[in-house]
Amino acid sequence: MGSSQNLTNTRWRKSSYSGNTGGDCVEVADLGTPGVAVRDSKKPEAGILTVSPEVYAAFMTFVTA
Repeated sequence: MGSSQNLTNTRWRKSSYSGNTGGDCVEVADLGTPGVAVRDSKKPEAGILTVSPEVYAAFMTFVTA
């Protein structure tokens, strides 16, 4: 994963559980081959974590168990 990706036009999505009350939430974006980008929805300028699709799948399996 590179830190120089331009994600300006990236389509981010929030969990349907986050609602519209401004609660704590993360946003994710499918980047295709490079993987999945994750950021804090309250502070998107704070940084982006990019992980491989395999790592993201393992993470989702863990948190939904």
